Formats: sequence, C-alpha cells, structure tokens
Amino acid sequence: MKLTICELSYLNELITSCVNTITCMSLFKNQVTNEELKSMLNTHFPVHVEDYNKKVEFVKDVDTASGKLNVPELNTSIFSEDVNSSKPATPVTVNTNVTTLTDREIALSYFLTLKRAGKEYAIASMEATNPKLRQFLKDAYTMSCNHSYEVYEWMAKNNYYPLVIATGEQTGNIASIYNPISL
Repeated sequence: MKLTICELSYLNELITSCVNTITCMSLFKNQVTNEELKSMLNTHFPVHVEDYNKKVEFVKDVDTASGKLNVPELNTSIFSEDVNSSKPATPVTVNTNVTTLTDREIALSYFLTLKRAGKEYAIASMEATNPKLRQFLKDAYTMSCNHSYEVYEWMAKNNYYPLVIATGEQTGNIASIYNPISL
C-alpha cells in the first residue's frame, strides 16, 4: 500500500520535528543539572530516536516498515490534590542572552515540544489510511502523552509550572450548566 500525499506530508513534518527534538534533547542532556530530570531525558531519548527511525522507514518503504513503536509505560506517580497546589509557581525571568539553559528552561522547552508533537500525531493519525501507519501514529501520540506528563509532573513538583486545583465552587458552577441525557 502506498502513502497518500497527506500521509507523506504529515510524515515529512513529523520527521522534521523529530530532528529538532533529538537535537534539542542532545543539548539538554549535556546541560541539565537535576539528576531526576537528567534521568528522564536519558530514558526518553532512545524512544525519540526509535520514533524518528520508524518514520524514516515509512517514508523509505511503507511496505517493509515495521510500524511498531515500543511505547514505555507511564513512569510517574499520580498527582495528589495537595502537590504544590498551595504554592504559586516560581516566577520566571526571561533570559534574552542565553549561553546555557537552566533546568526549568530545559524542562519547559521539552514539555512544549512534546505537547506540539502530540497534537500533530493525533491529527495525522486521524487522517492516515494505512492501518500500520495509523497505529504507529497513535502509539507515537501515546508516547508523547506519557513523556509530557512525566515532564509536567517534574515541573509542578519543582514549582516551575502552576498546578492549581479547581475549588468545589468552580467545579459546581461548571457542573450546574450540564445535565445528563436520558435515552
């Protein structure tokens, strides 16, 4: 089965994105100081390389591409409702003369990259007609979701990203708008 022009276009964009992710992660791994974040980057890195290689396989020969991405399980604890919810996130100062990145900048850059990639994987999978490619894109989406959650949790735990729990009143206000449908 050949790729559609839409699939080829998405793959091209996703491969380019992988080049950026892998390049940035290589830099991040060399600059990060926090051991937990460093371990996370080192664990995630080979998965991104595998993801890149699988996409290249699809472009080179869709019929022989294995299409199976090994998606690691989510490696994180579950947020408790009181995790840093009482403390505001540490204020950020934008660095306009960067020579090295802070751990916060590394985590935020990686997190935003994963979020954008996840959106692209989701959209591409919805338009993929090749079943093997579609499953690969869905797996890549799951990988992005799992990795981004781990980074998000690390940032929240370190007070670098706001984690604000909705109050009962806020939840009640929204919940009061909607009613269940009876069929």
